[in-house]
Amino acid sequence: MKVGILANPHKPGSLPTLRALRAALADHGVSTVLDHQTAELAGEPDGVPASSFATLVDLAAVIGGDGTMLHALARLGDFDKPVAGINVGRLGFLTSCTDDELGEFARAIASGRFSTSLRTLLDITLRRAGGKTSAFTALNEITLARGETGRLVSLIARVDGELLNEYRADGLIVATPTGSTAYSLSAGGPLITPDAGVFLITPICPHSLSQRALVLSDSRVVELAADDRESGPMIFTVDGRDSLRVEPGDGIEVRKSPRSFRLLTLEGRTFYEALRQKLGWQGV
Repeated sequence: MKVGILANPHKPGSLPTLRALRAALADHGVSTVLDHQTAELAGEPDGVPASSFATLVDLAAVIGGDGTMLHALARLGDFDKPVAGINVGRLGFLTSCTDDELGEFARAIASGRFSTSLRTLLDITLRRAGGKTSAFTALNEITLARGETGRLVSLIARVDGELLNEYRADGLIVATPTGSTAYSLSAGGPLITPDAGVFLITPICPHSLSQRALVLSDSRVVELAADDRESGPMIFTVDGRDSLRVEPGDGIEVRKSPRSFRLLTLEGRTFYEALRQKLGWQGV
């Protein structure tokens, strides 16, 4: 068993957690490989590109938090193996354990006592008015929102080519079930279990209260475009990671990716437990 490790060099506590994780894995006969950034953090010269993990390791471990996991998706590239999140602090929605549970994590990895939760990915195409295209992949969501102006923006959303709605809002979110616990939740969207085969379209601060979040099959193709040249450019973001100006005349197409993200889950850990812990559900 070999584990590839990516750590967030900007998060306090990453270095001691990295050292403790490697020691715990070594105690159980599990070797490790570090990507370039993590090797630099550890003061070692032999890091490798994270994109090469697919051929070098059996699984990846990401040290940081949910945001680090989202960035790791882009760094890992086409990685069709389990990815574990080691949260420096409290347990997150995308992390497998905290930095206080490294011994338990190492034992689970060495014995193979873990499972994987398949998470839907979004494939996004940004088409510029001049014909140029750019491709992105998201685990949580994409957002098209107002830019420098404080005004509401007008957006057109289509599903499989049919007009869904003309929104007047601060923006619009298209999220996966995984992303239902992130920005969409803050914007008033519903919680969705990770195994549900759906997308979620959530308006951000809509002008009309009748414009509500919509759940639809993930077999659909969602298209977004600006509907008002007076509004100026908008900001397009992918998992809070990429941020690009979108001009009137540009279009965004969102569809389910043929790939999945394999989130490693320890025995006894469930999505419902994470909801109870993160949202403070305690019953009556």
